[in-house]
Amino acid sequence: MENLASSIRLVLLAVDGQTYALHLEAVDRILRMAEVTPLPGAPDAVEGVVNIQGEVVAVVSIRRRLGLAHRSVAVSDSLVVARARARRVAIIAESVLGVVERPADAVVSSGDLARGIEHIEGVLKTSDGLVLIHDLERFFSAEEEQSLDLALERG
Repeated sequence: MENLASSIRLVLLAVDGQTYALHLEAVDRILRMAEVTPLPGAPDAVEGVVNIQGEVVAVVSIRRRLGLAHRSVAVSDSLVVARARARRVAIIAESVLGVVERPADAVVSSGDLARGIEHIEGVLKTSDGLVLIHDLERFFSAEEEQSLDLALERG
C-alpha cells in the first residue's frame, strides 16, 4: 500500500487547451460561472470580482497570468474557489477535469525548468501530456497583493 504522505492530490482544470492543477487542499469548491464585475486598479491577472455568499472574491484568470490570448468568460466556464495565501480567489476554468492522486516524486520542480514562472510549482507528466501545477501561495507577487487590496478597498 502506498504511503499517503508521499502522494499529492490535485484538481485538474483546462484553460486554452492546456491542463493545469491546484492542490486539492487549497480548493474550497467549484461553482458555475457568475457575472464578473470589473475591478479597476486590480493586477492584470484579476478579471474582476464576484459575490460568493456575501463575500467579495477576486476572479483570477490563468490566461492573463500566463499572457495567453484574451477570451471573454463563457457561461459554460467554472469558477474554482480556492485559498491563495490569506485570501479566497475564484479561478476561471474552461472545464474542470476531476481530481487525481499521484506520487509526490512524479512532480518536476519548476525551478528546474525556467525562470519567470514563480507561480508554477511544478510539472506533472501524464499520459495526456504535461500538467502545470500552480502554487497559489505564490500566484500574486507582494506588489500585486497590495494593489488588489487597494482595489478591493476602493471598490
